[in-house]
Amino acid sequence: MECFRSVCEHLHFTRAAEQLGISQPTLSYQIKLLEDEIGVPLFNRIGKKITMTAGGEILYKYCVQIFGALSGIRNEISELRQMERGQLSIAVLIGEINELVSGLLGDFHRRYPNLSIKLLGEEDVVQPILREDADFGVTIISKDDGRFERIPLYEEDFYFVARGDHPMSGDAAFDFRQIREESLIMFPTTHRCRQMLDSVSSGMGFKLQPKIETTTISSLLKLVQSGAGVTILSKTLLDLYAPQQLTAIPVANPSLKREVGILYLKDKYLEPAAREFIELIKRKRFG
Repeated sequence: MECFRSVCEHLHFTRAAEQLGISQPTLSYQIKLLEDEIGVPLFNRIGKKITMTAGGEILYKYCVQIFGALSGIRNEISELRQMERGQLSIAVLIGEINELVSGLLGDFHRRYPNLSIKLLGEEDVVQPILREDADFGVTIISKDDGRFERIPLYEEDFYFVARGDHPMSGDAAFDFRQIREESLIMFPTTHRCRQMLDSVSSGMGFKLQPKIETTTISSLLKLVQSGAGVTILSKTLLDLYAPQQLTAIPVANPSLKREVGILYLKDKYLEPAAREFIELIKRKRFG
């Protein structure tokens, strides 16, 4: 088709061959193959003069469209690589991990304003990834799953959090069993942090009995600041909100930890926007 287009533009085999950097016999052979494929002559060869046949004119019309489309494809893929177009969809565990990721989106959008970005807050990020509604997910990594690639981000501890005048303020550690003696303020049972704490307490033979449950971190912190009770929070939340007038003591016996990371489907090609945002998250945690 490139040979055909060049002959159409020059109406001269020698000049077309020179432009293409091939010999004239090679060019003539390519045109002959194309004519055999199409089933009609494409050029009138009258002496040294060359003109397009009716079939050649039809093919040239579509040839221009084909090469225009190829050029458009190259341009759009180049823009995709440079993140001047395209979409980025991220599934994020509801809660503090969502807070962490959403806090990065503003700067990312300002750097790449032509990207369409979706942030999906989910109780379970696995399903959106499997449906390919999300390019990747940011969540708590609990066990190996052969369907996914994993990128560990960080491991975090949990802290007993109380008002600064709490009797334990200044202690080096908080024994988890002592939580039974406190007025407890917690997230509801749908929250992954709460589920982990319920699992730990159940394994130790008791059930957590919060006095107050709230769905938002802001209300939870205000309640603790007011002296209404105490709570247990992840390091991520403490870093994000840096609550004033509160004391934070590492939980011990057992020491509470969890691993946060990124999941995406095995063998899935991550577009440049997804790779760049993953690097941004890693820089945020380790840079």
